[in-house]
Amino acid sequence: MSYQIREMSEADWEQVRDIYIEGINSGNSTFETEAPSWEVWDVAHVKSCRLVVVGEGRVLGWAALSLVSSRCVYTGVAEVSIYLAQDYCGQGIGFRLLKELIGCSEDSGFWTLQSGIFPENVASLALHRKCGFRQVGLRKKQGKMNNGTWRDVVLVERRSEVVGND
Repeated sequence: MSYQIREMSEADWEQVRDIYIEGINSGNSTFETEAPSWEVWDVAHVKSCRLVVVGEGRVLGWAALSLVSSRCVYTGVAEVSIYLAQDYCGQGIGFRLLKELIGCSEDSGFWTLQSGIFPENVASLALHRKCGFRQVGLRKKQGKMNNGTWRDVVLVERRSEVVGND
């Protein structure tokens, strides 16, 4: 299958949102219970690091960064979001997308990427590990799902080899 990775635009939002909703419905991707509007999502994510994978005439997946803090000492630290449409998982698309996001993050001056992943999401943990992330901790009962179930979160991070090493 042929696909390309490019910058996300507002015109992609409907398909990006649909993929996000798939992740929400899986129960193993996020604590969120509904996808936000474009306006809310747009404000919460770094403008320079938003990517989509496009193939077969549609968005197959997306990745973006959000700042972890507004404090200036953390300007180079961001949280990764990466989602693939369920029909396209396990085909190497996520690996290429995350690698592209890493490059984009370094071009934008980020020195650390982090992600919180449910332990049950073994595919996401493996993907992040394959892209150079390491587990730095397990947060027990980090949050409670709407059904009352507490969920643990594995914290992974990747330190840039080219940014912030002075």
